[in-house]
Amino acid sequence: MEEIGFRPPPAVESNVIIGDDGLSRPKAPNIYVRKPVRHMPALGHVAVGLFAKAEKDDNDMYGRTQSGQKSSASACALILTSFSLLMFLVTMPISLFMCVKVVQEYERAVIFRLGRLRTGGAKGPGLFFVMPCIDSYKKVDLRTVSFDVPPQEVLSRDSVTVSVEAVVYYRVSNPTLATNNIEDYSHSTRLLAATTLRNVLGTRNLAEILSERESISKVMQDALDEATDSWGVKAERVEIKDVRLPVHLQRAMAAEAEAAREARAKVIAAEGEQKASRALR
Repeated sequence: MEEIGFRPPPAVESNVIIGDDGLSRPKAPNIYVRKPVRHMPALGHVAVGLFAKAEKDDNDMYGRTQSGQKSSASACALILTSFSLLMFLVTMPISLFMCVKVVQEYERAVIFRLGRLRTGGAKGPGLFFVMPCIDSYKKVDLRTVSFDVPPQEVLSRDSVTVSVEAVVYYRVSNPTLATNNIEDYSHSTRLLAATTLRNVLGTRNLAEILSERESISKVMQDALDEATDSWGVKAERVEIKDVRLPVHLQRAMAAEAEAAREARAKVIAAEGEQKASRALR
């Protein structure tokens, strides 16, 4: 039968069993049959996979765009630089005077090429070279600059209104930061000094403002130096120039001082009379 390709029918499972007594009984269904378990992926793994795929797609798309823009910008910069160098060589006698610049000992030059900061930091002092049409530079003065803080009406901690003037000395410590991190470091430093003066004096009593000028100046200098560090500016010294009191307060303080002096004079006179009476005994 196997030679002519005949296959026996599949065996059918019988639902009847024969017991020990020889009688046939229906087979009880097996309720403990183990069903196949379908493993579901965890939600966290699914979310991580989806986010990773989306991030990869975004990186691929934007990476091609950024790399393409960077390559095109580099090619354009190379072309402009080559053209500028060619113009410099063609007009050699005249362009030499236009491309060589000089900065003083107290100055530094921050150079930009096609809008980008050139490597190497600020140039100077002495001679430095700039390419025509593609380079621009800005001079920064490194000398110490002083300015007067305008009179500030300050309310002290004991509710007394005083007018305070101060003077601030500062200098540029990093020309690159002073050029790139802030538009006008001089004006910004002046505004910050006035604000710092008001904030510091608002936490002091009138007696402390009049007697502790050195400590107030030190606190102001530290606050200014910390705030202007990212601007490339160094606060060297802060001094309280003048403290003006209201007229009625000046009169009251003068009367108080005069009364204290009169009381002290009377005490001294009484002590003198007491010593004199003891000497006459």
